[in-house]
Amino acid sequence: MIGRIAGRLDYRGDGHVLIDVRGVGYIVHVSERTMAGLPGVGEAVALYTDLLVREDILQLFGFPSLHEKEWYRLLISVQGVGSKAAMAILGVLGGEGAGRAIALGDWGAIKAAPGVGPKIAQRVVNELKDKAPSVMAMGVPVADVAAESVVEGIEPSPPGRGGAAPAPAASGGAGAQAEALSALGNLGYAPGEAASAVAEAAGAGPEVDTAALIRAALKLLAPKG
Repeated sequence: MIGRIAGRLDYRGDGHVLIDVRGVGYIVHVSERTMAGLPGVGEAVALYTDLLVREDILQLFGFPSLHEKEWYRLLISVQGVGSKAAMAILGVLGGEGAGRAIALGDWGAIKAAPGVGPKIAQRVVNELKDKAPSVMAMGVPVADVAAESVVEGIEPSPPGRGGAAPAPAASGGAGAQAEALSALGNLGYAPGEAASAVAEAAGAGPEVDTAALIRAALKLLAPKG
């Protein structure tokens, strides 16, 4: 399994790029959002990858972080959601946006992805809503482009932080509140508003688990009106 590729961006195509790793070119399919965030041709690039194996084809799909790769794998686990639909969802929402929409039951946001109809969007929300908070709490940072690659290439720069393994979800109490705060921080909420929402959600049910706490806090933080 090829889990990560680091090299030089050789060219950009329609929905895919070619990454040169020491003279070997790898075609990697990426979402529109990921494509927009890639460097220029000839520059260093690194992507986490997932390999799709079929009888007649092998395809690599690329992601800027382990967190987004995990969302891709969850999305394709839903019946009727293939790689194309999963990449479309991530292209519109990104990993964080997809997690927020699923946790809040906002299937309309999922439906905004090209080629994703209402039935599939509702199925995505229904099947993944209980898994969303745990993935959101992983706290996996953006890919460390200087870390050792599964397919070793050049050393891109600048260096970043390495990926962190997800911690087991807490069942309730202070541990659940800490994980909920971390998840909201990963979604871009300010510490003050995140803490206020988590405290209010925890007050309504002090022993709720992390998943329920994140869902409740997101509802409190959702725009009113």
